[in-house]
Amino acid sequence: MALSGNLRGALWMIGSGVIFTFMAIAIKLLGHRLDSFQIAFFRCLIGFIAILPLVAAYGIEVLQTRSLKIHALRGLFGLIAMFASYYAIARIPLASYTALSFTKPLFSTILAVVILHEIVRWRRWSATAVGFIGVLVMVRPGAETFNSAALFALADSLSIAFLVTLIKRLPPGETPLGMMFYFGVFSTIAALPPALYVWQWPTTAEWGLLVFIGILGALSQSFWIRAYRAGEASIVAPFDYLRLLFAGIAGYLAFAETVDLWTVLGAAIIVVSTVYIARREARLPRAQAKARIEAKAVEEAR
Repeated sequence: MALSGNLRGALWMIGSGVIFTFMAIAIKLLGHRLDSFQIAFFRCLIGFIAILPLVAAYGIEVLQTRSLKIHALRGLFGLIAMFASYYAIARIPLASYTALSFTKPLFSTILAVVILHEIVRWRRWSATAVGFIGVLVMVRPGAETFNSAALFALADSLSIAFLVTLIKRLPPGETPLGMMFYFGVFSTIAALPPALYVWQWPTTAEWGLLVFIGILGALSQSFWIRAYRAGEASIVAPFDYLRLLFAGIAGYLAFAETVDLWTVLGAAIIVVSTVYIARREARLPRAQAKARIEAKAVEEAR
């Protein structure tokens, strides 16, 4: 018996979350010795190499663009996002990083108004404000338990939100494969100088983890895209929040990480507010909603 589209989408999304969790474990292991810029460089390089066969198969036409400057900006901010996320993953519990990574819709709301001049109603503004209250509950600036690495997790979310906003400014005709190609070119070039500056020669095991991260990043992105193609966004999207559960379990089993009540409370507030925002976005016209999903899909994978 064939599975329904929504069920297939949910399973793809769950698979994406599981893969991302394993990737985060590998990043955390590498982050104990290798610098985040070096890890980001290899992630960019391996991801770029992985899409070259696809470019060869589809032809040079997919690379036609009139927006090299926007692609260059995407590469730069993508590198910032990777560095910030890898730095945070190595220094705070996986569950805390994952919860803070869900703040992308909060930043996207602000950027949609500032850059795209979109009209945002009071309900979405209210949900955004509540979400940032959840961030304050989690991070608790000024408290003895405050960890500045949490700010890097927020910088990651802000950078991704900015990347998604940039994609919306690209003219019609830009292909997803072309966007991934130029992202790979510019992010790899931008990552090379800082990676060389902090370079430490990887051990055999670390080489294996670096390749592992590159492969898992591509798989996670592929599963994420398949999820939204198979099912309705409003049905599929909430399953992405299972990453928080996976991260909590993985952090405890692999690194003996625990989270306190404030972190759980703050994470719950963030999840509720972003789920509400996602449901509001699902009411947008179908073409506009599809464009948002495609934009997020290109930028989601680390």
